[in-house]
Amino acid sequence: MEMDRDTLLKLYKTMITIRNFEERGIPETGQRRMSASVHSSAGQEAVATGVCSQLTDEDYMGSTHRGHGHCIAKGVEPRVMMAELFGRATGSNKGKGGSMHIADMSKGMLGTNGVVGASIPLAVGAALTSKVKKLGRVAVAFFGDGGANQGILHESMNLASIWKLPVVFVCENNGYAMSTPAEYALSTAQVSDRAAGYDMPGLHIDGMDVFAVCDAAGEAVARARAGDGPSLLEFETYRYYGHTVFDDPLTYRSKEEEDHWRARDPIQHFRNTVLPLGDITAEELDQMDQEAVDMMEEAVKFADESPLPEEIELYDDVYVSYPAAELKRGTNMGI
Repeated sequence: MEMDRDTLLKLYKTMITIRNFEERGIPETGQRRMSASVHSSAGQEAVATGVCSQLTDEDYMGSTHRGHGHCIAKGVEPRVMMAELFGRATGSNKGKGGSMHIADMSKGMLGTNGVVGASIPLAVGAALTSKVKKLGRVAVAFFGDGGANQGILHESMNLASIWKLPVVFVCENNGYAMSTPAEYALSTAQVSDRAAGYDMPGLHIDGMDVFAVCDAAGEAVARARAGDGPSLLEFETYRYYGHTVFDDPLTYRSKEEEDHWRARDPIQHFRNTVLPLGDITAEELDQMDQEAVDMMEEAVKFADESPLPEEIELYDDVYVSYPAAELKRGTNMGI
């Protein structure tokens, strides 16, 4: 896929924004005694960036518990994401959702999701909406190698194939479902091998190479948008840190393995590929690096200065709500 200068710079900006959000935002939540259920996608930036670069704001995306990168790549503002992590009223979900429930419908972001595989049928449903209403939109369903073994994925792939829905199933295979190695839990050598059972294309791609991701995602999105049905893309990638901040990954993987994958860093790979071409300079990329650092500083400041949600709003935006007057009176809600 040939890319102009602006496209290349946008890819780089997205990747470094994700990396800086993860490496700054997650420790900040710990310092503020927020929820420990925060999952870093550092190392996996190329997948989110490459896939979402092929989508429009109107296209749909269903994410995972490790979804900060997906949100940023889809266009959700980092500062409102940071506010959400801090539980502030200015957050994307008014401070009530936290890391695993970030959504922005204006960007087609259906939400991160704490339940493994739960966003897959949401993306398929969005794809069905697009087809029935002739909206011309594509939906992407992200999941991990652990999610690849959930029954809902197989039901969704079967239905999407039967109805030729405009959906792309994207597996981020980072090698481990918490601490369980993928090769132990998978019945096939690769997740993408399962595509044949549902009569759809299945590709296994280097998820540390943003250009390879763009190529594969571009073809799958174009196929879906043309009405030719779904695809399954498996991107081999790696998470640099543990499952959560309290997980020590060296209890189930080696330092040598981690060093091997860090040597294949997607951001450094971008630099090594693009800089020799001469159209973009190292100084330009260094400046973008600093801008990403400054953006996170501003995001943390914005979140810290934002108010907490009002107690009176406790039952707003939930399926069952109670009148504010009852909440003020302290009525027994029976919950």
